[in-house]
Amino acid sequence: MRVRHKPWAKSLLRQHSEIVIASPKFYSGEWYEVFGREAPLHVEIGTGKGQFIVGMAKKHPEFDFIGIELHESIIVSALQKCLEANVSNVRLINADARRLTEYFAEDEVDEIYLNFCDPWPKHRHEKRRLTYSTFLAQYEYVLKNQGVVNFKTDNQGLFEYSLESFSNYGFTLRNISLDLHHSDFKENVMTEYEEKFSSKGQRIYRCEAVCND
Repeated sequence: MRVRHKPWAKSLLRQHSEIVIASPKFYSGEWYEVFGREAPLHVEIGTGKGQFIVGMAKKHPEFDFIGIELHESIIVSALQKCLEANVSNVRLINADARRLTEYFAEDEVDEIYLNFCDPWPKHRHEKRRLTYSTFLAQYEYVLKNQGVVNFKTDNQGLFEYSLESFSNYGFTLRNISLDLHHSDFKENVMTEYEEKFSSKGQRIYRCEAVCND
């Protein structure tokens, strides 16, 4: 995906340090202090422009949400959505998700969301997939026992790969859907990509992988 540079993004992100956490390592194990309460902690990796995380925050005010996005010219759109929606249970991290275990303590996170991540289809790029074993090891570390990775994609190849990867690593699979929008799953909140893909008639694949510490 080509990212359009927004030279004003850095400044806006800095202006809203109450939402965009500049030093996430400082709060590892103590994210309840950021939100001012103790509540289930949900993390979206690759939060993009923020439609999903803001939608989830509005739907579930009883949960706290953290969105991680590497590109500041993208995460600034998520910040704008947070401000427009006036949600108090979302925080954003403009950082690399490969350092997840630096931002969260062991057994701190209740659920993780992976939505429409890059499939990296070439075999030589396998280690970059967010469902590769090195990433699963990080998820296992930060998730509580019986914590869940919620995974959605439009890419059948990545979905099949991910099912196998989750299973081989020891996660328990449940609620597997090969056509989400024609299933009986009622709790779906769509991302921007999901709306685009589904409008073209593409299938959306979804599963939940449960961490068995």
